[in-house]
Amino acid sequence: MAENTSKTVNRIILAAGAMMFCWVAAAFTGALYHVNWSVSELASQYMVAIGMVKPLHTLVDYYTHIKGIEYLICVAFFVAFPVFFKYVNKAPRKATVIK
Repeated sequence: MAENTSKTVNRIILAAGAMMFCWVAAAFTGALYHVNWSVSELASQYMVAIGMVKPLHTLVDYYTHIKGIEYLICVAFFVAFPVFFKYVNKAPRKATVIK
């Protein structure tokens, strides 16, 4: 009895998974058809839709975005340069020479 029940549950789960797979495949194919089979355009629209990427409509939007990235690069440089300077200018070790 327990074996029949577990087989029935497994078949139900497998059928539900197969139906979900068919739905996802149809939705993905439809979305690709809508963007003329361009995977990069589909990914771009997805990232804009979830808010990961903001569309830049004006030159001011673009300049503000670039300026923010520039500030991040400057902060990274101001942190990395002193560390690199210390690494380059540390005292060399004395090596022993054996005759």
